[in-house]
Amino acid sequence: MTTTPNPRELTARSADGSRLHIEVYGSEGAPAVVLAHGWTCSTLFWAAQIQALSADHRVIVYDQRGHGRSPAGCRDGYTTDALADDLEAVLGATLAPGEKAILGGHSMGGMTLMAASARPAFREHAAAVLLCSTGSSKLVAESRVVPMRPGRARTRLTRLILGARAPLGPVTRVSKRILRYGTMGPGTAPDRVAACARIVHACPRPVRVAWSHVLGELDLDAQVGELRVPTAVLAGTADRLTPPVLARRLAEALPDCVGLTELTGMGHMTPVEAPEAVTAVLRGLAEDHLTTGRAHDNATEESAA
Repeated sequence: MTTTPNPRELTARSADGSRLHIEVYGSEGAPAVVLAHGWTCSTLFWAAQIQALSADHRVIVYDQRGHGRSPAGCRDGYTTDALADDLEAVLGATLAPGEKAILGGHSMGGMTLMAASARPAFREHAAAVLLCSTGSSKLVAESRVVPMRPGRARTRLTRLILGARAPLGPVTRVSKRILRYGTMGPGTAPDRVAACARIVHACPRPVRVAWSHVLGELDLDAQVGELRVPTAVLAGTADRLTPPVLARRLAEALPDCVGLTELTGMGHMTPVEAPEAVTAVLRGLAEDHLTTGRAHDNATEESAA
């Protein structure tokens, strides 16, 4: 995994009091990029993007509740509304009033952005969005983790696998092979598989299981229509967890889709498998929608309104 610079560490409190760990890289005043990681991951997942973007951007990453250094919080805090609350807290803690940022989310992080799309803080701060390896609904039915034809049997078996309570245990040769099969393309470099395995295996079992139930019942189709900012969609063609069909549906449903990128041979962990491609999309969004002048103009217009 890429070595990242030293961050400035912050803490935010969500609406229910849950504590969120935040890391900020880059210079104060630089254009801001806020990144939300996916299920079973942490801020470490964005190491390549932090390394590439922090030289000329302010990169803000945070641990989703229950992941990394953010405690799990209350027992009933596993909802998409809680994810949206958490994002609002992070934006409020790291961005100035009216300041615009590029918001990027991978997997559950993308679902976080969709869940927050109608929230006041999201609309105040979002200049453009990247939805990366994600979907808004029907995740279990469309998943190709189980090599069977689509139908009730595959859906039922997939739900059981994703919600399994068995501990992942230590990272071993076998566990890395299983992780690569389920979440990464067949040609992924061993060091990238190992990096993802260390991150995923560090996620506490109760947190992993609780969020699997939320993802299994996910329905954010209505919130996709509230994403009224320029939004790019990215997917790997070999993604078994959130197959490209979900990305295509997002691209069709978004009010302002500015591009669908399908990465040949890449799996679900695209920011790690294809870091240059993901970083390029984020950088392109920043160049197109987050120049200093434009960000200032947007803030001025909103203040006047």
